[in-house]
Amino acid sequence: MTEHRIVSSQEWLAARRQLLAREKAFTRERDALSEARRNLPWEKVTKDYRFDTPAGRQSLADIFAGRSQLVIYHFMFAPDWENGCKSCSFWADNFNGLQPHLAARDVTMVAVSRAPLVKLQAAAKRFGWSFPWFSAGDGDFNYDFQVSLRPEDLASGRAVYNYMPFTRQMTDLPGISVFFKDEDGAVYHTYSTYARGLDMMNAAYHYLDLVPKGRDEAALDFSMSWVRHRDQYGAA
Repeated sequence: MTEHRIVSSQEWLAARRQLLAREKAFTRERDALSEARRNLPWEKVTKDYRFDTPAGRQSLADIFAGRSQLVIYHFMFAPDWENGCKSCSFWADNFNGLQPHLAARDVTMVAVSRAPLVKLQAAAKRFGWSFPWFSAGDGDFNYDFQVSLRPEDLASGRAVYNYMPFTRQMTDLPGISVFFKDEDGAVYHTYSTYARGLDMMNAAYHYLDLVPKGRDEAALDFSMSWVRHRDQYGAA
């Protein structure tokens, strides 16, 4: 960092304007990509998925909570784990304040994990999370949307994550899936994203991208190895 180029105000402004042109081009391309995302074809959801919620067992249609659009964050928390994934917790720290804004635009956002509801509620209490967080149990939902992988599929090489064969020995992974419900109550799957596709949903990463050191992950064996549950930073 001490070897970074130091210039005059005029040179800095010229360099900043040059970068601004690239940023504007990127913004226009991102807008075009977002439109292409919204224009993807839909697939009708025909399976009766059920979730354990504080209000009891609810269907996928139920958890739209009266709105026509639903975003589900697939939170890594397997039934036998004592804690949810620290990286998913990093993302989830962004969720509470979003709820009223999304609701104002006809969107419900929830998180779904395979862990039992009592574990999810304990984690929510620990971190002060108030967003809806439901358990899919060991039903088909997580497997059908490729965020949970059955041991037999991992062993046979049939496992798929992020639309590609997956060979790492992990049973649960993160993702986001989007759904639409029409006036007749039919539900459609409109979009899912995984892996680096989740980056744009993490506000902290975007702020880190602005500062001189960036994410500062290049020298790490695993890019997110620095991440902790937020009450564990500084812990021995």
